[in-house]
Amino acid sequence: MVRLCARIVAAFPVRAWFSALALGVFGVAAAGMVLQQMLSLSPCPYCIFQRLLYLLIGGLALLGFVWPLLRQFWCAAIMLLASAGAGIALYQSWLQLYPDTLAGCGMSEPDAVERLVDWLGMAWPKLFLATGFCASREWEFIGLSMANWSVLLFAGVLFWVVLLFRSKG
Repeated sequence: MVRLCARIVAAFPVRAWFSALALGVFGVAAAGMVLQQMLSLSPCPYCIFQRLLYLLIGGLALLGFVWPLLRQFWCAAIMLLASAGAGIALYQSWLQLYPDTLAGCGMSEPDAVERLVDWLGMAWPKLFLATGFCASREWEFIGLSMANWSVLLFAGVLFWVVLLFRSKG
């Protein structure tokens, strides 16, 4: 399976993989914003932080498109961001699964993520304003919350960049 994936990665130029990744993560961020507007969802600070990570990953993927010779550097940076995103999404999923076990975001002293999101929300409210609680499951598709889907998407990004990192491009 790994060899098949490696052969597929080798069949296309590095720029194509980076551009597809950028389009994908920008699409995920845009879809989240559209769902927020259409369904009147209230994103929490962790949701907004995940949106920020998707945008940063997309920006790094665009840099990988522009400077493909630094492929391994861009991939390593994207892996770090995707790992952080998966961790935040897993924590939010846990908060949604067990909302009574711990004071979630917005209910206690703000952590670094919440402070960053508050600052971004004041600077760019249309994009980063957090008005919800992390333990609430306002939207579900096939029984999975948006945080659950985000875990899967960040895992997909990780798989994508690991293949790209290991490729001989």
